[in-house]
Amino acid sequence: MYKLLKKSGKVRRGEFTTTHGTIQTPVFMNVGTQAAIKGAVSSMDLKEINCQVELSNTYHLHLRPSDKVIRQMGGLHKFMNWDRPILTDSGGFQVFSLSAMRKIKEEGVYFNSHIDGKKIFMGPEESMQIQSNLGSTIAMAFDECVPNPSTREYVVESVARTTRWLERCVTEMDRLNSLPDTVNNKQMLFGINQGGTYEDIRIEHAKTISKMNLDGYAIGGLAVGESHEDMYRIIDAVVPHLPQDKPIYLMGVGYPSNILEAVSRGVDFFDCVLPARNGRHGHVFTKDGKINIMNAKFELDAAPIDEGCQCPTCKNYTRSYIRHLFKAKEMLAMRLCVLHNLYFYNKLMEDIRAAIDNDCFEEFKEEKLAQWNEKV
Repeated sequence: MYKLLKKSGKVRRGEFTTTHGTIQTPVFMNVGTQAAIKGAVSSMDLKEINCQVELSNTYHLHLRPSDKVIRQMGGLHKFMNWDRPILTDSGGFQVFSLSAMRKIKEEGVYFNSHIDGKKIFMGPEESMQIQSNLGSTIAMAFDECVPNPSTREYVVESVARTTRWLERCVTEMDRLNSLPDTVNNKQMLFGINQGGTYEDIRIEHAKTISKMNLDGYAIGGLAVGESHEDMYRIIDAVVPHLPQDKPIYLMGVGYPSNILEAVSRGVDFFDCVLPARNGRHGHVFTKDGKINIMNAKFELDAAPIDEGCQCPTCKNYTRSYIRHLFKAKEMLAMRLCVLHNLYFYNKLMEDIRAAIDNDCFEEFKEEKLAQWNEKV
């Protein structure tokens, strides 16, 4: 259940109660694709850096170790030793990114595994069954992530199919939640708004899926190559047509500046591989923008990555040491930078929530954007 605690213009401050705990929003979900954060970060680490929600990937876990194995191990929470909320994406985005290896039909998608080429079929029912086996807190509906750019004709056809698939997801999720041996019979379902960069298609689709009384609503198919201006234009168009008493999730976004802009447009949930991916390559976020720890100027730098940061990395290690670890190809380098970046994102969300609570979000946003732009 979503409870709106405060609203200022379009900006929302809420809390979302789930069977695995209450999520304070706006929130950034830390991405653990294969039930682990890339960069040797454990579920215990996630608690230390104040992660509220972990996100895992249906497609990857279905292929390896398989959702049936995870079900036998007691579900994803037990499997990865994480007792807070987990959101699983439907597998749709991964399936559609394998464009050379798939065929889309009304019943679902036929594709080849990227691991061993094995033929696999996934449709709305299969996606719900896999996510039910995983027992995640929130399951995402199976949809088609429309490539950008796409013709209007293709987008209209694809969105209509995504709506039909959503209806099938709802029916199957209700059935699975009613079974006596379901891992998590309080599993929630979020629907996904699609429509490429066509505002009218997006709005129409938002109105249609809003009538379905889902647990939450996501805006999908953005951050896939369109400009930031286009992304913000679509968020502006869609958000007013989604239920205001349900959480709104912008999928796969993004940079800290994108998050601030989307919060100001009424978005509650975010996820992105960006902080972990950047960290693994030595690119770390600071209050003055992003830096590359591999730069020669950090060789003798005794400061932490970000002065004043309370993450486990900054409290214990210098830029000089972390740079040395990267140069020596030590795995610890990645771990320390991923920990820092995820802490930075989780702390940013905490500061955003505090700014909304204190009626100063706009000032906070402007100050942050100015600070980051100055140095980036």
